[in-house]
Amino acid sequence: MRLWIAAVGRLRAGPVKDVVEDYARRSPWPLTIREVEVRKRLTGAELKRAEAALLLEAVPPGARLVALDERGRDLSSEAFAEKMGRWRDEGVGDLAFLIGGADGHDETIRERAALTVAFGRMTWPHMLARAMLAEQIYRAQTILEGHPYHRS
Repeated sequence: MRLWIAAVGRLRAGPVKDVVEDYARRSPWPLTIREVEVRKRLTGAELKRAEAALLLEAVPPGARLVALDERGRDLSSEAFAEKMGRWRDEGVGDLAFLIGGADGHDETIRERAALTVAFGRMTWPHMLARAMLAEQIYRAQTILEGHPYHRS
């Protein structure tokens, strides 16, 4: 299974980018990170629609989509790993995680997503959410492998 993270905005060099790249390197499954930006001055619903189009273009057609959204499910690491393992076992070729911009996802992303996930009820900067997602992807893989990284 190939993994993708498509995110609105560009990570600048620094500790957050280093964390994301470190977990991406550790991943036993190929993990590609694509960053997108809307270059026009748009606001509100227009901006979210444009971001959604760019996010969908950044991942392979037919990829299973997971949207990170504040209205999503709050999963444990074990439940997240179980979901990824089930998709792997079903033969899902591409699994794409989508991180929207500051105003969140357009409805089209939430409608197409096989799963919508939240990192708790708190609001997180979307740049930090990338690091948290990369770590949880790595953690899920170690849970599925029975690796001691995840101690529960």
